[in-house]
Amino acid sequence: MRQAGRSLPEYRELRVGTDMLDACLNPELASEITLQPVRRHGVDAGIFFSDIVIPVRLSGVDVRIVAGRGPVLDDPVRTAADVAALPPLDPAALAPIREAVALTVAQLGATPLIGFAGAPYTLASYLVEGGPSKEQLKTRALMHSDPETWTALLTWCAGITGAFLAAQIEAGASAGQLFDSWAGSLSLADYTAHVAPFSTLALDAVRELDVPLIHFGVGTGELLAAMRDVGVDAVGVDWRLPLDEAVRRVGPDVTVQGNIDPALLRAPWPVLEAHLVDVLRRGQAARAHVLNLGHGVPPDTDPTVLTRIVEFVHAHA
Repeated sequence: MRQAGRSLPEYRELRVGTDMLDACLNPELASEITLQPVRRHGVDAGIFFSDIVIPVRLSGVDVRIVAGRGPVLDDPVRTAADVAALPPLDPAALAPIREAVALTVAQLGATPLIGFAGAPYTLASYLVEGGPSKEQLKTRALMHSDPETWTALLTWCAGITGAFLAAQIEAGASAGQLFDSWAGSLSLADYTAHVAPFSTLALDAVRELDVPLIHFGVGTGELLAAMRDVGVDAVGVDWRLPLDEAVRRVGPDVTVQGNIDPALLRAPWPVLEAHLVDVLRRGQAARAHVLNLGHGVPPDTDPTVLTRIVEFVHAHA
């Protein structure tokens, strides 16, 4: 997952004195942070270091990262006038992203790079809530109380996310991954009617670029088939649902990604090893399985554990 670098001492050293969003927009820094976990762990692909709200920031919206909390906006977007005032994303603003990807791809050589972007619903959640929220009450209220404003907001979010992901793929990323971090707050009916069409719209911006597309969400076990239907090659599965059950829901002709429980990174190795064996076994039900964590790497993870996982999987998969 994209947070793999957070547990590395070299990452923390590199980030000293640099704001998170500033790091994402510094091509040399973003490239080096992307490369660090690949060098350290020997994984089979890198994933572009960025943040879900970067396209929001590049559009000119005042958003910042607050330590221990996450993205915060002082002026949330909650009315039709607020949405109408959202600025368009100037394609020229994506230049640092293109440069960072090009630098990274040149260093990776034959190792592929996965592009990264936040799904429209997750972007909308930050904009409406003004920061992280577990239940997205204001966001879901807007969805139902003002459908026109909701459509306008999600259309804007889909546009900037699609452009952000397209910039990465055009600069050399070999695949694209759409993260819907907060989709787990939705019912299947709400996701299908009010969210999935805009994820489809975001991905429409990159379909002609002909690279594999991955869709991942947290707490989205009940949504997996609908997430598949936005038009992707692979669906990410967090740690809550066994992979063989996930395959039953999405069908055997879909690649799955996941689903190591991040909590078990702290467990004794025999416990973690047994979990890895189980995840690998269940993943065989799919046409292909990208072994990965079910969500991000906790910052206090011992990096040697991650390296050991990679070595184990390479030896046993």
